[in-house]
Amino acid sequence: MKMSFAAVFTLSACTLLLWSPPLTAQQTLAKDKTVKDKADIKIDARLFPLEDVRAGQKGIARTVFSGAEPQEFGVVVLGVIPGFPAPRQSAIIARLTGASVERTGVFAGMSGSPVYIDGRLVGAIAFAFPFAKEPIAGITPIKQMIEIFERGQAPGTELPAPPQPRPVSLSKLMEGEWQFDLPKPGLVGAPFIAPVAAGSPLAGLLGQQFAPIATPIVFNGISAETLARFAPQLQSNNLLPVAGLGGAAPITPLARATDLTLAPGTSVSVQLVRGDYSIAAAGTVTFRDGERIYAFGHPFLGLGVADMPMSEASVVTVIPNTFNSFKLSVPGQMVGAISQDRSTGIFGQLGRAPRMIPVSINLRTSRERTERYTFEVANDKFLTPLLLNLSIYNAIASSERSLGDATISVRGQIRVANQTPVLIDHRFSSMNAAMLASKLVAAPVAALLMSGFDDVEVNGITLDVTSSDVVSTGVLERIALDRTEVGRGDKIEVQAYIRNASGKQFVERIPIEIPTDVPLGQLLLFVGDGSALQQTTTMQSFVPKDLGQLVNVINKIKKNDRLYVKLFRVTPGAVIGTDELPNLPPSMLATLNSDRAAGGYTPTALSPIFEKELPPAEFVVDGQQLLTINVVR
Repeated sequence: MKMSFAAVFTLSACTLLLWSPPLTAQQTLAKDKTVKDKADIKIDARLFPLEDVRAGQKGIARTVFSGAEPQEFGVVVLGVIPGFPAPRQSAIIARLTGASVERTGVFAGMSGSPVYIDGRLVGAIAFAFPFAKEPIAGITPIKQMIEIFERGQAPGTELPAPPQPRPVSLSKLMEGEWQFDLPKPGLVGAPFIAPVAAGSPLAGLLGQQFAPIATPIVFNGISAETLARFAPQLQSNNLLPVAGLGGAAPITPLARATDLTLAPGTSVSVQLVRGDYSIAAAGTVTFRDGERIYAFGHPFLGLGVADMPMSEASVVTVIPNTFNSFKLSVPGQMVGAISQDRSTGIFGQLGRAPRMIPVSINLRTSRERTERYTFEVANDKFLTPLLLNLSIYNAIASSERSLGDATISVRGQIRVANQTPVLIDHRFSSMNAAMLASKLVAAPVAALLMSGFDDVEVNGITLDVTSSDVVSTGVLERIALDRTEVGRGDKIEVQAYIRNASGKQFVERIPIEIPTDVPLGQLLLFVGDGSALQQTTTMQSFVPKDLGQLVNVINKIKKNDRLYVKLFRVTPGAVIGTDELPNLPPSMLATLNSDRAAGGYTPTALSPIFEKELPPAEFVVDGQQLLTINVVR
């Protein structure tokens, strides 16, 4: 049986009258007061208790429709929905009134707009019905917003376990593969009905889903082609821009806050990237208590602990839209930092500067011009790799062609506190060279930030990028030796025959000296590109023991624009951690294979005895070849 919206809200109002939740004392918001237990919590006269909310009550709300000054509009309470969006939480349902909201409806960027009854703050506008004909909104009670950030450690609750190092895949690092998947907050977008499949007879009820108001994310300096290419990742994590235009967010120092800074009802901007590129989310301040700022009324991204710039913002206008009206906002000066992003809103502090990651890109284009881009990205293990991938790709694609073959070289370094720099040295020649280049920078950053170590501090990224409109590739067709029987200490020459994309053949002559301590017998000679050699390594993944070891292994990853020569002996060995132990004696193998122990090592059939990296070639090399050599007396 279908129920109309009016019936739903009437039922909600009746539920409110029958529902009598257990009364709890309101948490005090007095500045510098420490809340130790429930006995210390006092009622704050500035706040309107949820228990006193009744259907038919009228109030006012504030938000910015244009400029920087909030405007007031009316609110009529329709009822309270208990248990939404989560157990032991509630949402107040209200109809918004006034000429401005009648024109726009509930719009993106309104999230956090404070609602007052009898001059006291009751909560933040945070939810809406998609496609609703009337401006019906859900309000997150202010008590729920404050408690989730102020709640102390419960007695007897153990502290969470310290982060543990995570396995690192060398093949994924070399191929630029990393998983971007924000921790989905389970309390976001809770619907009255379950989501349905396309074509289902229940599809007509989708308008009854009560969802958080969209947060407009403004991408400035990012092309539409870049956004379209990254759309699957953005959409899957609720990062699709509501507005595709807006003002830039310059890199400004921390400004001093005044009594008027981020007052309730004003616009607040959360900056993910600022500088030559700008990515910022806009919302509304719900409550300011001294230096503490509460906003949005629902999660931004559900990151939990966060560290992102919080700035003032001005609104150009609100664009009425049939699907979803939204604010066009311009970020202003930074006044603090967002430190938490949880189920009932975001929490920030004035006067505290976040730790951003500075990025500098020098791009040498195919037209012999040098472009320089300088910006900062938010320091977050989930967001930073995506933001880097997107911005580096956009820097290349905005100056060079994004369709057709290209050759792109990327060199630079990732500076990590108290560690040697992570060196970047890659070359790509293909139709998607720009995407590969940006991924190969984002991948090591993702590995560092997601490693599980507490002391990871990325201090900056510097890149020199060179681009050309020609393809520059070569294939290793065959190799040849001057002889296949050698003695210990002999010098031999390997000839590698490489054919480039235009069909021209090159010969690379590679001198090799047979080790003097090599055992007699058969050796296996490998010649190939870095990716092929990496795949032959038994150690495809490992768990680093410390950050220094992780940095060291990342710096040893093979390159794809040069050849590698490696000699193997067919004899048992093992890989323990990141160390290859070749030609192990039987006693050691017996100990590793003991019935009293398992794991901790990877057995190998080939033991490396010699490896040589050749200088960079004129093109990206692909292919591998093998030959056998006999060591005789």
